[in-house]
Amino acid sequence: MQLASFLWIFEGFMLPCLTKKYLGIDCPGCGLQRSVAFLLQGDFLAAFKMYPAIYALLPLLGFVLLNNFVRIRHNTKIIIFLAITSVALILGNYILKFI
Repeated sequence: MQLASFLWIFEGFMLPCLTKKYLGIDCPGCGLQRSVAFLLQGDFLAAFKMYPAIYALLPLLGFVLLNNFVRIRHNTKIIIFLAITSVALILGNYILKFI
């Protein structure tokens, strides 16, 4: 399967934001799916502009998955740091949308 056809299928199955649909405001996760689509297309700047926390969430996800297979020293501290960074970026981006 070619990457272009996969991206076309991926974009066709994106979930709508129910908060935005029914309340008319963005939720803290708005833009995450489109950001992942931009990453898969190789457009890293557009992915960052769409959802800046994507670059904090990816290392967190990768580290948590790696930690399931390989024991890493100070894993709890690293996960907590990455999670706090991700939450701070998500909330910061969410607040900046309203300013």
